[in-house]
Amino acid sequence: MGISFDQMDGHIWFNGEFVPWADARIHVLSHGLHYASCVFEGERAYEGKIFKLREHTERLFYSARELGFDIPYSIEDIDAACEEALKINNLTNAYIRPVAWRGSEMMGVSAQENKINVAIAVWEWPSYFNPDEIKKGIRLDIASYKRPSPETAPCHAKAAGLYMICTLSKHAAEKKGYADALMYDYRGHVAEATGANVFFIQDGKIHTPIADCFLDGITRRTVIDLAKEKGVEVIERVIMPDELDGFEECFITGTAAEVTPVSEIGPHRFTPSEISFDLMTRYAALTRGQ
Repeated sequence: MGISFDQMDGHIWFNGEFVPWADARIHVLSHGLHYASCVFEGERAYEGKIFKLREHTERLFYSARELGFDIPYSIEDIDAACEEALKINNLTNAYIRPVAWRGSEMMGVSAQENKINVAIAVWEWPSYFNPDEIKKGIRLDIASYKRPSPETAPCHAKAAGLYMICTLSKHAAEKKGYADALMYDYRGHVAEATGANVFFIQDGKIHTPIADCFLDGITRRTVIDLAKEKGVEVIERVIMPDELDGFEECFITGTAAEVTPVSEIGPHRFTPSEISFDLMTRYAALTRGQ
């Protein structure tokens, strides 16, 4: 286990100014901690440039509105703060985490008067999965928890509360020796991994679930565009669990996961091959401006 995240060196942008890493603190009675009134983004910088920064910042503001609050800065302010956070911490290849949450002015379900706090932290973060596993494809368990209906949660927001079942599912999978878990949705359709979107390949065509009750990832959309540029057909559709044995390849996508081939989902087996590895290579080139 590496150094604890509250003991790292550097500076964090906190409500409009940079403070020493150890001083970026909140009160234990913050509403965001007790009631999950918190939204965030996960971004990556490659060679000093944050990939799709504006899209991430726009989604942060969308997520906040979905949770009923306004971020007290402009999109341009947050973009600039993310870029400055990289510079002040002397990082060029890094992970960026903007986060916004309700403070501690009111403690209860109702919190209309609470101050909205915003922070941005950056740190070095290598591959999300074991590099040796990525080469042959990671192994996924099948989660017992399901992605909720849009009628029960703001499922298109990148909101902290929506990740509780993801943490539980990933912990359960890792306990059994898997790298992650595939989640179905409330209807029993194939949905996504705990923090990444999922794609399948059959007869040279890519199939991916319709993002109607989970996050339509920025990396997901980027990879769909890359595939179409290469002339590969991408079909967004309902995918049922009993179809998994019929697919040849599988991969997941996300800011942290990037493009990661999958070799197993529970009892189902896949062989990472040309399309998966090509998208993996082309995505890496795109993010690094090649």
